[in-house]
Amino acid sequence: MTRDPLRLADLVARFGGELVGDPEVRVTRLATLRGAGPGDLSFMTHAKYRPELGATRAAAVILPESERDATALPRIVCRDPYVYFARVASLLSPPPRIAPGIATTAVVSPDAEIAPSASIGQGCVIERGARIGDDVALGPGCFLGEDVTIGPGSRLHARVTVYPRCVLGARTIVHSGVVIGADGFGFAPDGGRWLKIPQTGRVVVGDDVEIGANTTIDRGALDDTVIEEGVKLDNQIQIGHNCRIGAHTAVAGCTGIAGSTTIGRHCMIGGAAMISGHLEIGDRVVIGGGTWVTRSIEAAGTYLSVIPATESREWRRTVALLRGLERMSDKLRELERRLAELEQQR
Repeated sequence: MTRDPLRLADLVARFGGELVGDPEVRVTRLATLRGAGPGDLSFMTHAKYRPELGATRAAAVILPESERDATALPRIVCRDPYVYFARVASLLSPPPRIAPGIATTAVVSPDAEIAPSASIGQGCVIERGARIGDDVALGPGCFLGEDVTIGPGSRLHARVTVYPRCVLGARTIVHSGVVIGADGFGFAPDGGRWLKIPQTGRVVVGDDVEIGANTTIDRGALDDTVIEEGVKLDNQIQIGHNCRIGAHTAVAGCTGIAGSTTIGRHCMIGGAAMISGHLEIGDRVVIGGGTWVTRSIEAAGTYLSVIPATESREWRRTVALLRGLERMSDKLRELERRLAELEQQR
């Protein structure tokens, strides 16, 4: 995190927006409205946070255009305060600079190609044919199998495993414990036993992808598993073999995506969603947290299937009603049939 204070005037010159108040106010860090103090820059995204805005001790705030006059504090007024906050956060908290070189305890094949500007951490293992681009940083204990390619500017945190022949694009961020390219769950029943199906595809990850801690992405059985550019994956996600995740889709933690499912571009998938295999999910689909998807979804929109938490007795009544829907439907059809008969007799 930078120690040099930034003037509000400098932030507006860099990121735009309307500056209201003293342009010489300086900020050193970002904070919530409730937790902010002198020297902090905070932000408000919705009018429901006005009470917190009124009580904040922040030096300045970022506000939406609709809340321009909601405070007397120095403020930056913009279309989307959350996006503005993200840009300022990147400026105030830049990633640490990497020190080029290969650690003394790293084991690197002489056949691997490593850019001089790359940083290879302690205990890394890099096998033959691997190609590591400019300004790549590998944290301690990473493993790269044969013929793995890591694009320029990528950062792999400690103990990331990338199986042979997988490809990561430029500026990819991979957090600790991620496994890319393990065998997909492919078995054929054979006389009461399971016969393993060799998984010969790869995992191909596009540019500007971020993969959260302990997420696993299986290699394809024949074709590749593909994660397109700009995809953001949270922690502890499972992506099965031969899946394809479209560009700029975001998937929240603990989601499971079974094999051979294709998810479109610009989708948002909530935490703990379960998506069955061999499905097609269209572009700009939003799937709520905890939703179980068993059929393909073509049209953009928001889809939910989970019952929100309720008091236990109410929940039991709701479930009882759901279980009785088929009987109620049969009765309704019978009543409709009788009504039609009566109308014909008139």
